[in-house]
Amino acid sequence: MPLFQIHRMKDAPRQQFRWAPHTSGVTIVKPKDYELGNTVDAPTAYAAWIALKGSSTELSVGDILESEGELRILKYIGFEEARWFVPEPLPPKESAEQQCAVT
Repeated sequence: MPLFQIHRMKDAPRQQFRWAPHTSGVTIVKPKDYELGNTVDAPTAYAAWIALKGSSTELSVGDILESEGELRILKYIGFEEARWFVPEPLPPKESAEQQCAVT
């Protein structure tokens, strides 16, 4: 049975997420907006949601379940695919010597 790692959305980003319009497709999420939660054993993300429903650790809209590198974010319509935001690498800075040689 898969083990799901729970990532809990922090309160401030959750308020923005709740009021944002629904978008379909992959949701890009930032690690800084989440806190690591506990784990749950369940065959599917929906089974994990049902297992936690009504408990003190139930899932809320915006929370993420991670299993085997796959992220699923809980939205009002159910679970959808999510990915961590990965910033593009900064271009390498030219050294002062290289800049002087060009001019």
